[in-house]
Amino acid sequence: MKKFYLIIITVFFSCTQQLAIESELPRIKMVSTFDIALDKSKQNELELQFDKVLNPQNLDTWMKHMSSKPHHVGSPWSKQNAEYAANKFKEWGFESAVETFEVLVPFPKVRKLSMVAPNKVELKLYEPAVEGDKSSEMTKDVLPGYNAFSADGNVTAELVFVNYGLNEDYEELKRMGINVKGKIVIAKYGRSFRGIKPKIAHENGAIGCIMYSDPKDDGYVVGDVYPVGPYRNEYGIQRGSVLDMPARPGDALTPGYAATKDAERLSIDDAPTIMKIPVMPISYADALPLLKAIKGPVVPDSWKGGLPITYHIGPGPAKVNLHLEFDWSLRTAYNPVGRMIGSVYPDEWIMRGNHHDGWGHGASDPISGMVSLMEEARAIGELTKTGWRPKRTLIYAGWDAEEPGLLGSTEWVEHNLKDIKENMVVYINTDGTGAGYLSMGGSHSLEKFINEVIRDVKDPVHDVSLDSRLRSRMRVREFNVGASELNEESERTDLRIYAMGAGSDYTAFLHHAGVPALNMAFGGESGGGAYHSLYDTYEHYKRFSDGDFIYGTTLSKVNGRLVLRLSEADILPFRFVNMVENIGKFIEENKKLSQTVEQSTKLRNKLLDNNDFTISRNPNKTYLQPERLGQVPEFDFKPLDDAFARLSSSAWKYEEVLLKFKKGSLSAEKKSEINSLLRKVDQAFTNNNGLPRREWFRNMLYAPGYYTGYGVKTLPGIREGLEERKWDEVRLYINEVAKALDRASNNINSASRILNEN
Repeated sequence: MKKFYLIIITVFFSCTQQLAIESELPRIKMVSTFDIALDKSKQNELELQFDKVLNPQNLDTWMKHMSSKPHHVGSPWSKQNAEYAANKFKEWGFESAVETFEVLVPFPKVRKLSMVAPNKVELKLYEPAVEGDKSSEMTKDVLPGYNAFSADGNVTAELVFVNYGLNEDYEELKRMGINVKGKIVIAKYGRSFRGIKPKIAHENGAIGCIMYSDPKDDGYVVGDVYPVGPYRNEYGIQRGSVLDMPARPGDALTPGYAATKDAERLSIDDAPTIMKIPVMPISYADALPLLKAIKGPVVPDSWKGGLPITYHIGPGPAKVNLHLEFDWSLRTAYNPVGRMIGSVYPDEWIMRGNHHDGWGHGASDPISGMVSLMEEARAIGELTKTGWRPKRTLIYAGWDAEEPGLLGSTEWVEHNLKDIKENMVVYINTDGTGAGYLSMGGSHSLEKFINEVIRDVKDPVHDVSLDSRLRSRMRVREFNVGASELNEESERTDLRIYAMGAGSDYTAFLHHAGVPALNMAFGGESGGGAYHSLYDTYEHYKRFSDGDFIYGTTLSKVNGRLVLRLSEADILPFRFVNMVENIGKFIEENKKLSQTVEQSTKLRNKLLDNNDFTISRNPNKTYLQPERLGQVPEFDFKPLDDAFARLSSSAWKYEEVLLKFKKGSLSAEKKSEINSLLRKVDQAFTNNNGLPRREWFRNMLYAPGYYTGYGVKTLPGIREGLEERKWDEVRLYINEVAKALDRASNNINSASRILNEN
């Protein structure tokens, strides 16, 4: 009964707190960046000049050149593309250099997979050229389908089909009495970062892992396959890294410090982020005979794929031999970096980045984003010919070795960490783009700012703002799922940006250095299926994606405005009410999760007490009883609630001060002091001790999930403690997050005091 009252009190406090915050909305008008920090007339003219010089043909020309040959890290064309971009930056008025790091990247030497029982089948493991795609015919120097940072190995064992290879899939296998110890597993791509699948397989005793793209997710079930349509054909192989990036991205041999030529390095055997079992990706053409030969129980309905077979789990009688050997050498990563020094605040940096390395020809991933960045930089260079100079320093970078594990950007951040924490204002990332709707994720202190920008940029096909088009799409989705009026995200004043996990080059900036970051792209109307395959070519992109490059140019407009407004603003456009609203949502989600964990534990134990788990759900197999779980303790969220209330108050007080603020009333010294405090609000959310089992990840608000990889976990120390039933971690990180919120409040309050004095 005591716990019941505690829950009621907690829910009442949270609801009252949220109502108190929302009650401020009609009282305080949130002013725009133009009202407090920019000369609207001058800024509009600057952005109009920027738009006028953008030319989609440049994106086309540069993509055709840069994707004309394979350009993985360590290849001659990767070096050429880096030098090409660096020379362009210099031509456009930037100080330019190619900065290098020596990083471990394994290339395959032996790559064999064969079925040895119940019959012998040698798998093809190749991607043939397709008609109408000349690039797919140029296979010289293309890396074959492989998983970087797989272990070497020559193993033979029975196959077990494990669905997507996630923890819940192994729980299902355990209930069915199926053990993968000593077996080789075959898993579908999807639902997580690919490196999670062999990681979990190894933890469950498997000695090898095979991954394939099922046509239900990525093939003929979705739509026509390449070259008739855009989707993955039967031979398409998804390459990709299986480095344990949720533990730590970057060079495997230099943990937490830069991979310079003279850096001290771990031995390969001692590198914890390298996968411990051999891993190989295959096409669904090669997966078909393997899956067809597996017998045993029929899979649950939710596991069934799109191949013309009955899916069985095994183990066996299908048995395979997997033989992999790699060249474990250092490769030079080439990062072209262009700098334009600010005329007023040279020590305040705004950075843009997109990687330039790809697994094959890499037209969509990453060159589509890289050429948009380059056109944006060129247009800024054109503005300088009018006599304009940015107030803040602008940095444009093309990262190398992103694909094997975010190596180029991570090493750059680790090498420059002190200066980044002191000087960097915002990092804005792109990583390929297509056609359709704008996707925007990032730090929620920038949510209002990005919403201001998307109201001012039009969709290149439809005569509406990007904001209006996004809202229309959301309304249709809300209608289709029957959302109530109270839950309609499309009617928010500012559209919500998604919280970022990992998977691209913002990771080191956001999660390690604590720099506010954004990730921007267009998509939703581009044909899929070429990802990380031989078929990610210029020809595929022209036919099935943004072939006239109008969305790539629009992305330049969006990011160009972000950069220009950040550069010219007297007071940096960080706003904290949106941030607070999102943090409040994170807190409530974690409270609900704690209740869900408690309720599911009680239900599970009740079912065990009643022997309900002994009922067979398969006529050929009796499911095993799961283990009884210990009681979930009570958690005291009051320190977090109190800190959140203080942060909410600070955010709204800052808005009150801005409303009274007279533009132009601050001295240059006061502006710098305020901007320094604003920059440090997001850094306040970092903790140098990091997260459990992965101290490299320091952000207390966001992190990639330890067992999801790309997908974000908000308030990760609390959330993963609840998910993994590590109760001491939950208690610890309730307090650590509370401290982080208070550090942020102090910085906001200090900025408000200075503004209030003028």
